[in-house]
Amino acid sequence: MLRAVDLNRLRVLVAVARTGSVTAAAEALHYAQPSVSHHLARLEAEAGLPLLQRAGRGIRLTEAGRLLATRAEEILGQVESVHAELAAHAGLRAGRVRLAAFPSALATVVPPAAARLATDHPGIELALTEAEPPEALTALRNGDVDLALVFEHGETQAADRRAIRTTTLLTEPRYLVTPRERSWDGSREALTTYAGERWIAGCPRCRAHLLDACRQAGFTPEIAFETDDYVAVQSLVAAGLGVSTLPGLALLASRNPQVRLDRLPGDERRVLAATYGNSAPPLPVQALLTVFGQTCRGQVWP
Repeated sequence: MLRAVDLNRLRVLVAVARTGSVTAAAEALHYAQPSVSHHLARLEAEAGLPLLQRAGRGIRLTEAGRLLATRAEEILGQVESVHAELAAHAGLRAGRVRLAAFPSALATVVPPAAARLATDHPGIELALTEAEPPEALTALRNGDVDLALVFEHGETQAADRRAIRTTTLLTEPRYLVTPRERSWDGSREALTTYAGERWIAGCPRCRAHLLDACRQAGFTPEIAFETDDYVAVQSLVAAGLGVSTLPGLALLASRNPQVRLDRLPGDERRVLAATYGNSAPPLPVQALLTVFGQTCRGQVWP
């Protein structure tokens, strides 16, 4: 009877059981046909029982052969499961994730997520790169990063999403930012109150969204200043040099007490975690996605 199990011979027997012939099993396993026949002969000798019998021009498994093939599938499945578990353990003990994120995310949600990752999976190395969404997605496609944090406004979506998989982490509100003493009636249409004001615009995508929001309110804003720095935007507003809009993460990262914030109803942007490819991402990337989900859950806004 079988004493030492040769996994290769078990794979050959399972392949024969599945395909119904030695030739087809050899093709499926990418073995030479004589090699398959040799493995089967050795397996029969070790089992001490005939495992195959002729059936016309083909072969079929004997009752002992069917029993062994069934058990062999179970054994091989368990072996593959052990290999997968070991690979997962190794990946989480010595993995690496390269993350690209836009500035306000790097200043808010990334640090606590990185800290949690370091606690839960101390073997995973995290590398950070600052990048706005278009550049982050390009880096993702080029293989320069493994995960990208990007944002999309309510009415827009990244132009090219081929082979990009996304997970929504949070939906952040946008705020009207005015000098502290100013007030408004709380409706989006009240943007028209500031139609004659000078405006401060941010990054190209945010500026495009601002222009669209003002267009929907019935006017074209006069853009007096342009800066990607959300700290500078608030300082300019506090100095009475204009008004602006900012997303929630930017205001969580830095809040100037000299400005007034009013949430714009129905004006939001989505923060997404993006990976490349149709298959599941590597385990270290999955671990980081998990901690981002935990970090962003129940986010409290200004």
